[in-house]
Amino acid sequence: MSDHESDRTALPIGVVGLGDIAQKAYLPVLAAQPGLDLRLMTRDRAKLDRLGDAHRIPFRTTDLDELIDSGIRAAFVHAATDQHVPIVAKLLTRGVDVYVDKPLAYDLDGARRLVDLAERTGRSLAVGFNRRHAPGYLLAAERPRDLIVLQKHREGLPERARTLVYDDFIHVVDTLRFLAPGEIEHVDVRARTRNGLVEHVVLTLAGDGFTALGLMNRVSGSAEEILEVSGADSKREVHNLAEVIDHKGQPTVRRRGDWVPVARQRGIEQVVLHFLDALRVGRTLDATDALRTHELCEQIVERIEAAS
Repeated sequence: MSDHESDRTALPIGVVGLGDIAQKAYLPVLAAQPGLDLRLMTRDRAKLDRLGDAHRIPFRTTDLDELIDSGIRAAFVHAATDQHVPIVAKLLTRGVDVYVDKPLAYDLDGARRLVDLAERTGRSLAVGFNRRHAPGYLLAAERPRDLIVLQKHREGLPERARTLVYDDFIHVVDTLRFLAPGEIEHVDVRARTRNGLVEHVVLTLAGDGFTALGLMNRVSGSAEEILEVSGADSKREVHNLAEVIDHKGQPTVRRRGDWVPVARQRGIEQVVLHFLDALRVGRTLDATDALRTHELCEQIVERIEAAS
């Protein structure tokens, strides 16, 4: 097959928004995949040309309509969260499948609108909960999970409840939902708020035979993420999505291989391939479960704000 014929059979994929997460995580993964015809869109022309040159991507535009009119089959949306609803809604309405960074929106109404629109238009809508695909967390899902504890801490970053929960704590919420071995029947939220800024939040989810705790301290003095699952007299820990430690008697440690890319360690490569594989075979991805995570986040925000 000639290069020209290969280009015509490649999947035309848009990338909307070229911020930090797109540059560090998604563009390197997408640019390495065979059979893709990447097309970039951002309003910053200098950034557009710099990244287009770096990844040898000729199609570049500052206009979303021009990107859609070029014939893209799907788009990865990495724009600012407050732009998710208008951008994703336009893409879905124009028949484009969408992968979008979490959260769908900063409010539940916006998230519901997008999920409903995807269902009405019959398009895929996938939300970037990469931890569901991270190898360390998949290993944790193999073990008994009577008690699940996930800590995700930051240094010097107290924040208002809505942005803290939807921008960051949402990863904790979704991962606990993913790992929970049964239906969640009880939700409890505790937080410390000072001068309108949340310093820490503790979430308890419980059901028949299990309890899941999510902890975030935004003034903890360090940035770290530690998962522990335990039950049946054994425990498995995952440190910063890289190091897996099994406890049953003497601890055993499995470290990330020296040549394992960070995007694979964090599940980003895998979630991208999951979306692209569905696109290639015509399988529609449903965001209904992702919406359940957003609903729980809204509940957490309301409880923190009511108590502060």
